[in-house]
Amino acid sequence: MPTYQYRCPYCENKFEVFQSIVEEPVSECPRCGRKPHRIITGGAGFLLKGSGFYATDYRSESYKQAARKEVEASGGSSDAKKGTKSTADSTAEKPAKTEPINR
Repeated sequence: MPTYQYRCPYCENKFEVFQSIVEEPVSECPRCGRKPHRIITGGAGFLLKGSGFYATDYRSESYKQAARKEVEASGGSSDAKKGTKSTADSTAEKPAKTEPINR
């Protein structure tokens, strides 16, 4: 659920409310009881967590080749031995770089 920020124009109180996106906006300032205004904010940053994103999509080719050799040397199964193509073996085009939008 998102956190909304409010500011009361009467008493200058700033506060945050953790509420569902479908809930009605807050109608009373907790300090003076008058109607506050919702502040439009930039929101939270975008975080990628987990082990898959960087390891599978953006590792260098030399790292991928060394990892394949290590798997083969240890006697483990690799996708190349099975006849399937993994993302590490893929020669598909990499995503195009995008430029940030300046506002």
